[in-house]
Amino acid sequence: MTDDPTLRETRPGDLPDILDLYPEVFPEEDLVPLVRDLMTGDRDVLSLAAFDGDAPAGHALFTIFGTPAKRRAGALLGPLGVSPRFQRLGLGGALVRAGFDRLREDGIDHVMVLGDPGYYRRFDFEPERRVATPFPIPDAWAEAWQSVPLSADAPPLEGPISLPDPWMRPELWAP
Repeated sequence: MTDDPTLRETRPGDLPDILDLYPEVFPEEDLVPLVRDLMTGDRDVLSLAAFDGDAPAGHALFTIFGTPAKRRAGALLGPLGVSPRFQRLGLGGALVRAGFDRLREDGIDHVMVLGDPGYYRRFDFEPERRVATPFPIPDAWAEAWQSVPLSADAPPLEGPISLPDPWMRPELWAP
């Protein structure tokens, strides 16, 4: 293990190692098909990984989505995963912040996530009430659907959002 993992955009040759990371990070969920589908084909995604040598220590995907008003209105963050060996070292936060920076540079105004509010509030995410998820989520998850503007002058986000086909599976939005 190196002292400081290297963070960069992923390359096509990284895919097998990235896919190997997800069962370790999410043993109760099979996110491999989603990650594989998002990272292959003609998808508008930002894929960032932190590498310990040649092995991925963490990975974050940001899928660009559109709204009726704007073709590239925002990005959906997820999945975000860090190897248990590297958790609680700030690697997940580094991936999120690097993603925000790159998305801002690319003209993306908002990021949305369906995730733990206790974790994502540290990045200024707040519950999202104006934009619905592609499929209904349980009432208990209402606070987990969150958004953050990437600049102070970002126009309000209004939905519905359109995501690529890999995200259009109801089981990804349900317990």
